[in-house]
Amino acid sequence: MTSSSAASGAPATEAAPLSLCARFPHVPADRLVAELVPPPRFDSVRFDTYVPDPGQPSQAAAVEVLRGFAAGLGRDAAAGGRRRWFGRGKAAAPEGPRGVYLDGGYGVGKTHLLASLWHATPAEPARKAFGTFVELTNLVGALGFQQTVRTLSGHRLLCIDEFELDDPGDTVLVSTLLARLVEAGVALAATSNTLPGKLGEGRFASADFLREIQGLSAHFRPVRIDGEDYRHRGLPKAPEPWTSEQVTAAARGTEGASLDAFPDLLDHLATVHPSRYGALTDGLGAVCLTGVCPVPDQSKALRLVVLADRLYDREVPVVASGVPFDRLFGEEMLAGGYRKKYFRAISRLTALAREAGELIT
Repeated sequence: MTSSSAASGAPATEAAPLSLCARFPHVPADRLVAELVPPPRFDSVRFDTYVPDPGQPSQAAAVEVLRGFAAGLGRDAAAGGRRRWFGRGKAAAPEGPRGVYLDGGYGVGKTHLLASLWHATPAEPARKAFGTFVELTNLVGALGFQQTVRTLSGHRLLCIDEFELDDPGDTVLVSTLLARLVEAGVALAATSNTLPGKLGEGRFASADFLREIQGLSAHFRPVRIDGEDYRHRGLPKAPEPWTSEQVTAAARGTEGASLDAFPDLLDHLATVHPSRYGALTDGLGAVCLTGVCPVPDQSKALRLVVLADRLYDREVPVVASGVPFDRLFGEEMLAGGYRKKYFRAISRLTALAREAGELIT
């Protein structure tokens, strides 16, 4: 059942649910730049609100490393580093890595710590940037390479969440971009599920791009964060799906909710550039999906991963019928080069499904 048919069957006294499939958002380039800040879910996080697991000493150690990194950026500015790093002309070559790289599994709080670093860095928000790797590459696509370099070169800090190389083009592009930004004095911080020297492994012939990957690795000091996915501690892997009738009722009873058939949404995502998935979810109170089923191919799966990230960032609950979210991706996908992306999507969609329980009456 599609969202349009569900809407037409709604009683006249009820507002028709929205439909993601009816949205084709346009996102100007200046909005992409303005949105390079921590997402709403991480507006209020700080180092003090991160609670390290006593059984995982690497978590507390990572907090101290990042506190020191932020303090170092403040000392750079106080000692005239702003002129050295951000003045016109060629910047002084930095000594050692000009970045930190948080390496760990999904759900150990890497994004929390990265956003905390952004908040703790002593600079105006306009001189700090925070975005996912996908958002960074999308920015280059929207602005062009040279304009992206000019836009970000005046920043004190660039935070890149979910750093992953999916193809050779990304490898060369990001390697060149970050080298230019480091030359301009921009400090870097990134999170990933993959060590810098292993980026691209299992996705393409990364050995052919070893120089670029090693160049990327040289910009960062790796910081390992161990631990289990905090979103799943003491909880089942995924909640049981609701019935289609319950999902439809939740959509009709929730202000700003959307209602779509899952296969229709997968098809629609192919018509919207991933850089616009955040705008696709603007103003939503919940996303309601009927007929959730295993994703049939990799291209649709990767688009769904991006949408899951944007929904999680914006704290949009997800109500669904069909198969549980831990059955979205088949065994072959979960054993392939993109498995970490798929596990992250399962983790985040499961968390949003739990948050949506109160919408069911």
